[in-house]
Amino acid sequence: MYNELYAAWRREIDDASLGGLPPDFYSRITDYLRHIKEEDKPLDKKTVKINLLDQEAQNVSRMLDELLKARYKKIVKTITQSQKIPSELLTVEEARICENFKAFTGAYKKFTKELLDGQVQIQTQAAPMQVQVAPLIVKVISEPSHKRVAVRLVKAIPAIIGADMKTYGPFKIEDVTSLPADNAKMLVKQGLAVPIEVS
Repeated sequence: MYNELYAAWRREIDDASLGGLPPDFYSRITDYLRHIKEEDKPLDKKTVKINLLDQEAQNVSRMLDELLKARYKKIVKTITQSQKIPSELLTVEEARICENFKAFTGAYKKFTKELLDGQVQIQTQAAPMQVQVAPLIVKVISEPSHKRVAVRLVKAIPAIIGADMKTYGPFKIEDVTSLPADNAKMLVKQGLAVPIEVS
């Protein structure tokens, strides 16, 4: 099993495309790891065999972790680009997980198209968030009103992102600007600006 894992790990690390795994690969890896740990228990901690088993378990865990991360990235990329699940390359577990991801990807692409076409059903009342693929409901959140405050900069500062998610600045000394109240208070508190009374 170690050699099979090593070959699969090496292929996923070296090759940009998704490699195939036998459908029962992960269940056999689980049994293999369990076997190593069980064999490790009755042995004296100072023996050469126990040190080798510990090293083998560490290597297996590291390779398996890197293999899973590499496959995850490749599977997501494949599904999002082509909407096709490469089922002949997947294990039983991966195929089951991919079905849910494919449904999500398809629903999100449909939502995007409908939104751009102006055909999305708008929900105006607040409702608890639900994780569902269908039916898809878009909740419109009215943008909070941001009270603005005029300030004069006493120090030069780089551009900032305001509480209203807009970019302000960069500012030089003596620049005067109107900012969302939260940002203005922060700059005044830090000694970077002073408030201005606007009449």
